[in-house]
Amino acid sequence: MQPIKLPKFSQWKRIFKILHKKEKITFLVFCILTLASLIFIGTSLYLKNTKIVPATGGKYIEGAVGQPRFLNPIYGETNDIDRDLIELIFSGLMSYDNNGQIVKDLTDDYKISEDGKTYEFKLKDNIFWHDGKSLTSEDVVFTIKTIQNSDYKSPLRANWLEVESEIISEKSFRLRLKAPYNAFLENCTLKIIPKHVWESILPENFNLSFYNLQPVGSGPYKFKDLRQLDTGFIKSINLKSNRNYYKNPPHISDISFIFFEGKEDLIKAADSKKIDGYSTVFLDNGLSFSKSFSARYFSTPRYFAVFFNEQKSEFFLDKKIREALNYATDKKEIVDTLEATYAKKYNTNVFQIVESPILPDFFGYKEPTNIYSADIEKTKSLLDSAGFKKNDNGFREKNIDKKPAFQFKTALSTGAKSKEVEELQKCLLKDPDIYQGDVTGYFGSATKEAVTKFQKKYLPDLGTKYLGAVGKSTRAKLNELCTPPAQETLPLQFILTTINQPLLVQVANILKSQWEKVGIQVEIKALSIQDLKPIIKERDYDALLYGESLGMLFDPYPFWHSSQKIDPGLNLTGYENKDADKLLKEGRETLDIEEKKENYEKFQDVLIEDIPAIFLYNSGYTYLISNKIKGTDTKRIVDPSKRFSNIEDWHIKTKRAWK
Repeated sequence: MQPIKLPKFSQWKRIFKILHKKEKITFLVFCILTLASLIFIGTSLYLKNTKIVPATGGKYIEGAVGQPRFLNPIYGETNDIDRDLIELIFSGLMSYDNNGQIVKDLTDDYKISEDGKTYEFKLKDNIFWHDGKSLTSEDVVFTIKTIQNSDYKSPLRANWLEVESEIISEKSFRLRLKAPYNAFLENCTLKIIPKHVWESILPENFNLSFYNLQPVGSGPYKFKDLRQLDTGFIKSINLKSNRNYYKNPPHISDISFIFFEGKEDLIKAADSKKIDGYSTVFLDNGLSFSKSFSARYFSTPRYFAVFFNEQKSEFFLDKKIREALNYATDKKEIVDTLEATYAKKYNTNVFQIVESPILPDFFGYKEPTNIYSADIEKTKSLLDSAGFKKNDNGFREKNIDKKPAFQFKTALSTGAKSKEVEELQKCLLKDPDIYQGDVTGYFGSATKEAVTKFQKKYLPDLGTKYLGAVGKSTRAKLNELCTPPAQETLPLQFILTTINQPLLVQVANILKSQWEKVGIQVEIKALSIQDLKPIIKERDYDALLYGESLGMLFDPYPFWHSSQKIDPGLNLTGYENKDADKLLKEGRETLDIEEKKENYEKFQDVLIEDIPAIFLYNSGYTYLISNKIKGTDTKRIVDPSKRFSNIEDWHIKTKRAWK
């Protein structure tokens, strides 16, 4: 049998010369179908055996209103812009994962002693600063000791005052606490600074160094350059990915922060797609955002409350007033109003009512025994019993007796000479039937006779042996008739201070409206964060509408223990209760999770009974980001800067890779 011979290439070239027209068309269709089938099969196999993965490249641009000051972990924790950049440029011993859990960062391993007072850390190998130097234990200890040194004036000093640091080796060190502290690992999220850069800079020059704006860190991004206008205004800071990052290097190659003087300019930049992300705090209630952006909501352990300053306002010394204000506050109205404004806009539920400073829903604690639900009748009753009645204008005021400038206090008789005798004579002169003599300040016979007449007229039951001299009974009657207490009208009014941000100003106005319905006058003072800082430091406010951010390892001690009443403590009300202090101390020191939980649940009931504040609502952090940015799947953050906690996973470009 002869083998089948395939046509040669030269013969294939002549095929169209030997085919008829219909045969040519049929042949072409067959070839096209065969080719399409091969492409389809090949593509299907490729798609089936590959997956879309992030690719390196692209640029992310963040917009913010304000200016960076200190891109330095020693100082930068008080400025949102600084905190954001520090999060990208520096690394800590510990950090947070996507769910807000404390995880190892620079740390390879750590051990905690049985008594909870000693922590030993071992650093990862092959960790480098952005300038190529190795990061070692010396850098960690240098950072801690710099913060502890009062000459550097770090706002973090209070967190590290009772910590001793000791180098064990190049990659190991030990931290000793004076007392156990079960939330200490959260302190260890502190970002580390390079000793070789900062050790030669004197404390008085530390906050003036150019390294505060041209930092050397060890994080996923490193400083590239900044652009500054002739006026000194920093227009932008540019970062580039750290390809030697000890974790996976980030996918996005470049990140820029562009700074605006006003929120209007920021919104214009967002609408024209010049920026890729910004915070919703820069949006007024009526403003919407471009469809090219999506709202990302992050759950946070923070709450907003009205803090009563009992040291500044005498009203808040009266528990009835504090209780009345709680009952006059309709939290549901506040949350419903905010949800209608913001949740609809961002397509997410942002606000929840808060009844306790320990956030039971967030941390899994028991709800408080007592809560203050809105009750206007209880409010009115409490205000009435506190002596504050409504005037003709519908506002409440209280008539109080003002202590007179002068009162008779000593026994007076013949021969006495003093200022008090002079006042006695002035008093007796008011009744011509009693005294018509001179005001000499000397107790003579004429004064004695006048006193006797006064006693017979106003104290008829006084024994004869007391006549003519000013004793206890006579002094009391003289004080009643001659120096009566002046009445003073005290209006029930105070100033509510808050941050000048649209949301907080809106809440302040809702509170003002609710409280004025029951006759309480309120003036709102909305200040910039920078202007508010010294006021909080000096506790110079009547009532403060403010938010408190808690850690992921819950510790209310800095916010409510009596030792924290003075700055840098965060006890904003001056609250003091021995039982609460004991529970707070035991709660932070115990290594038993159930005991900690029990202490804090008891503490919340003690605190709520004392009513030092009105707990209003919890709100997470809402962030607007371009739809082109992928991988932003963080859910719980301790503060807004931690939205970058998984920045290595953010990406713009993608590619296909074999499974």
